[in-house]
Amino acid sequence: MKHPQEGTLKFQLHFTPAPPVNLNAHRELNAWRRMLYLLQLIGQDPARYEGYGFGNISQRIAPFDAPPGRRRFIITGTQTGGLPHLDAEHYAIVTECRPELNLIVAEGPIKPSAESLTHGSVYALDDRVRFVMHAHSPHIWRCARQLDIPTTPEDVPYGTPEMAEAVSRLFIETDVADRRIFCMGGHEDGVITFGPTAEEAGATMLTYLARALAM
Repeated sequence: MKHPQEGTLKFQLHFTPAPPVNLNAHRELNAWRRMLYLLQLIGQDPARYEGYGFGNISQRIAPFDAPPGRRRFIITGTQTGGLPHLDAEHYAIVTECRPELNLIVAEGPIKPSAESLTHGSVYALDDRVRFVMHAHSPHIWRCARQLDIPTTPEDVPYGTPEMAEAVSRLFIETDVADRRIFCMGGHEDGVITFGPTAEEAGATMLTYLARALAM
């Protein structure tokens, strides 16, 4: 499968340069990002996806009473997948996510991940979610049907309003909110997990990876 636009932004981005976030307040997020990197669920490999970086991770931040389209979150910056360690300058803050307008509003020292629209959609659909993890796992992705993992249609590209709509349908038509995992059928190896804590979102990813490896 070709990836001519892997890692590129497919949404309108209103970006304001701003100082780095206080990463001390997000140590757990950065620790899980490091763990996913060590497991090669986030990274960059010349032999995979035409050499583009892959995978990203985010955490919702206050105010937690904001309406769905304005639920703020910190997310890894675009094309940081290949970095073994991330510092504060590698994270952006998304302040507004409007799939219906194909719009992301963000600030920080770096532009946000190309998957920001999908992350924001998950936060908008379930107020309990505080962490979203997007990994690339060929093991999980290829076993999605056997593992009964909800999956978006193959003709829906990543990082688009169509993907956000497909995710919304999963929340309506499947038990994805309880499983806390879905695969992106049109995004090779793309897997998303989420949860109210980083530990729960990460544990879901690792549990399904173990199940896939056992098949």
